[in-house]
Amino acid sequence: MGILLGILIGAGVLAAFGGLLWYVWRRVIRDTTERGSRWRRAGTVVFFTGPVLMFAALAAERAGAPFLLQQLLAWPGFMWMAFALYLLLALLVGELVRLAVRKFSPGPATDGGAPSQARPAFEDEARRADEAGKGAQPQENSEVTRRVFVARTVAAGAATVAAATVGYGTYNVLRGPKIKRVTVPLAKLPRAAHGFRIAVVSDIHLGPVLGKDFARRVVDTINSTQPDLIAVVGDLVDGDVEDLAPAARPLADLRARHGAYFVTGNHEYFSGAEQWVEHVRDLGLHPLENARTELPYFDLAGVNDVQGEGEGEGPDFGKALGDRDPRRASVLMAHQPVVIHDAVKHGVDLQLSGHTHGGQLWPNNLIADLANPTLAGLERYGDTQLYVTRGAGAWGPPVRVGAPSDITVVELASRQA
Repeated sequence: MGILLGILIGAGVLAAFGGLLWYVWRRVIRDTTERGSRWRRAGTVVFFTGPVLMFAALAAERAGAPFLLQQLLAWPGFMWMAFALYLLLALLVGELVRLAVRKFSPGPATDGGAPSQARPAFEDEARRADEAGKGAQPQENSEVTRRVFVARTVAAGAATVAAATVGYGTYNVLRGPKIKRVTVPLAKLPRAAHGFRIAVVSDIHLGPVLGKDFARRVVDTINSTQPDLIAVVGDLVDGDVEDLAPAARPLADLRARHGAYFVTGNHEYFSGAEQWVEHVRDLGLHPLENARTELPYFDLAGVNDVQGEGEGEGPDFGKALGDRDPRRASVLMAHQPVVIHDAVKHGVDLQLSGHTHGGQLWPNNLIADLANPTLAGLERYGDTQLYVTRGAGAWGPPVRVGAPSDITVVELASRQA
């Protein structure tokens, strides 16, 4: 039953995708070109190459194809994904333009707003004779010309808006994350720890698109904040150590007085989390696999991502937080915000998470908001506070719209200060 339901859902998703793709093709290619023309044939080939490259890029990444092939497919495939989304949205807005043209433009049966039958009969006869003599149908041709003009104008406008949106969104990612600062008061934090700074970074997503230069930009940004501690809360990579070790090398330069710590995200498990746990340890980071460490002023704990449950390596809150002194403040690193309710049960004071990307591509934030207890920012759940960063990088298309990337400096505040 479960398999059948999965097949039905998959078929429904593919049917919806196909319908939307056909709609975009119709508005951009069919309505703007003549039937059988070389422009329509060429446009159709180019148009449908996009989704083929997108699915090929997704399949290559998930299947662990040769890294060079992943890189060749990733940029055109993922960029088409983002471009197609905003082209679709712009075309839907363009339907309003079409409706306005139909409503306010004079039709073939009018002349300056006056019905043709209101003209003298001899004028109609002369017009018809003239048209017959020329073998032309000016009213029909005028209507067709106007329809094509509107279609081309809307398509060109939609493509321009989509390209500009994706271009700006790409710039938002490639320039690197900005620094965001937030103060979090903790009731149990001693006065001596007032102002303790934790640099929180998540979702860097090093892979076939974002590589060593991007990692260097992230590391330099973190180090510029001079944090007391660095928390890398998952989704560091999309791929194998063999392919991405050079891209991750700048992480060895992370600097903080109390060190840098790491927990797995769901994407680490797609390529094998254990290899990355060992590799980040070699780079000088401290993995927290359902474990905690007692810092001078509070307990820092970390749990594996829920994606690890399929491999028997999921989050274990008892192991990470059991037998601790409840009088001490506790900070938990957990990739996905959805585990906040477990954190509340175990008396965590502050949970640091990522995963959501803040939605990454508007209006995907509406869907991401439904799937997560907190999309981005700081919220309270009982006696536990949850902070969710939008992340430093991007998955799939290196594009962010309406969800700027960030590295957050969480400054802990003691209520005793």
